[in-house]
Amino acid sequence: MVLLSSSLYAQDPIKIGFLVKQAEEPWFQDEWRYAEQAAREKGFSLIKIGVPNGEKLMAAIDNLGAQKAQGFIVCAPDVKLGTAIERAAKRNKLRVFSVDDQLQNGSGQPIETIPHMGISAYKIGQQVGEELAAEIKKRGWNMADIGAMRIAFDQLPTARERTMGAVDALKAAGFPVKNVIDAPSVKSDTESAYNAANIVLTKQSSFKRWIIFGMNDEAVLGAVRAAEGRKLAQDAVIAIGIGGSKSTLNEFAKPKQTAFYGSILISPKRHGYETSLLMYEWITANRLPPALTLTNGALLTRTNQAAVREKFGL
Repeated sequence: MVLLSSSLYAQDPIKIGFLVKQAEEPWFQDEWRYAEQAAREKGFSLIKIGVPNGEKLMAAIDNLGAQKAQGFIVCAPDVKLGTAIERAAKRNKLRVFSVDDQLQNGSGQPIETIPHMGISAYKIGQQVGEELAAEIKKRGWNMADIGAMRIAFDQLPTARERTMGAVDALKAAGFPVKNVIDAPSVKSDTESAYNAANIVLTKQSSFKRWIIFGMNDEAVLGAVRAAEGRKLAQDAVIAIGIGGSKSTLNEFAKPKQTAFYGSILISPKRHGYETSLLMYEWITANRLPPALTLTNGALLTRTNQAAVREKFGL
């Protein structure tokens, strides 16, 4: 990105956009909430816009330019829009900082000129697989008798990296790869995962025990609801999500443990609050954010949730 002199905006109020691909999802709601905290602390205006497709994304960037914003944080609906986003930002004299999903150029390579804060998707996925394998061992299950359901949303690179990381960790733990069953989902939400899981459970009815994983909590919970609908016992399914979202907390708040064993908690606070502060400093002090920041996660369960959330500052 071209660095713009902060003196250009010396007399202008600071305005920062925060554009997310699925504004209705709890994760993005949390990111916005923490970004608002940064805005209150520093006194800048936060402009929140949902951008579910490329057309609305481009219109949002032009809208920010018209409002005389100085920069924006973005989780794009398609990472391959990276070059178009960079051009639109330059045209509107806006700094751009990507979050969650790293933007790519036309060759599918990360755009390193755009600072990024994300998650090591593959490593987070590996952690899911490792925790599933540990829980299988703890329960004394025979891996050969278990079906592993991968709620697949492979059109999103981050989603594929997460779920394939889990597959590789399971394989390393001795899980038979032939027992890994893909459940292709048309979206990353609960309803789509529910439908995908139902198809798998119908076709693979010989498995009486399952482990379930996917790109986020919502997808995994959809599969859990499908398993419940099939009358699979709570103790016959181990499901681990990613995100530690409100959906996870709502599940843990139920009177009895469900098949949703846990979630790898990743911090929406860092992704919302910290990116906003870094953007503010970029605008006001011309201090470029780190080129790449990868955040980590921790297993959140019904029993340890309070301690782990406190550790993450939530």
